[in-house]
Amino acid sequence: MKTAPSFESIAPSFGSSFYFSRYDENQNSKAHVWHYHPEIELVYVNGGSGKRQIGSHISYYTDGDLILIGSNLPHCGFTNEQTGNKDETVIQMRPDFLGAEFFDTPEAKHIRNLFVRAKAGLAFEGETKKRIGKKIQQMADKPQFERLLSMLEILNDLDQSGDCRILNAEGFTIQTRVEDHDRINMVFNFVKDHFREPIALETAAELAHLAVPSFCRYFKKITGKTFTKFVNEYRLVHASKLLAEQSLSITEICYESGFNNFSHFNKSFRAFTGKNPSEYRMAHKSLLG
Repeated sequence: MKTAPSFESIAPSFGSSFYFSRYDENQNSKAHVWHYHPEIELVYVNGGSGKRQIGSHISYYTDGDLILIGSNLPHCGFTNEQTGNKDETVIQMRPDFLGAEFFDTPEAKHIRNLFVRAKAGLAFEGETKKRIGKKIQQMADKPQFERLLSMLEILNDLDQSGDCRILNAEGFTIQTRVEDHDRINMVFNFVKDHFREPIALETAAELAHLAVPSFCRYFKKITGKTFTKFVNEYRLVHASKLLAEQSLSITEICYESGFNNFSHFNKSFRAFTGKNPSEYRMAHKSLLG
């Protein structure tokens, strides 16, 4: 089915210049929905594990997540009924939520630069994830003015963090060309819904209304990777999730993830994660019930 991306309209929280909400467990389940919005989004997932799908980047997170998503960067939600998180906090703000010139001031220029870097999606790990995650949760109990001050302090800390990973390749351009959303997200949605099946390059090109050679060039230019690599990464991340969370045999996981050749699956999984499937499962066995 051809599904266009969803534009999400966001209003600030009452009495605030930005949106703030905390959800228990998987109450904010949007993992199946590709969407985008002009607001910059900061998400803290407290505990649990799941898929991280931002732009053309796909990965598996464990022990919670802390991510900053730039304006109009398409993404899925991060929690569902399998995530096992305690709660999730979502903060969304316009790039100019404190006025058009505020982030041009000497004190705030570095935050503006953080917003620029967030156009590719940023994941924060290690000590930063724990420390900032706690600060984000504490915002829920603060009055509006103190919450705003906490927000600025958090953004400043994120800019200074050395525990930051850029998720999408340099040059990723979907977020700057809204007309590309319909075309590329149509393809993303199709892969999300059909990755367990063989996906012909011709089918993807047809969804984008392009000839195969033109589609290959277009997809590589937009995402920084080939369509085949994108599909394989989606399958490998799904396999990573199953290995960590399910007691299925490795052979079952191979086929459940869309691979039809066990030897190819093993080779691809090692190249992607640095471990073979058995080693990866042993490293994450604490996540199995």
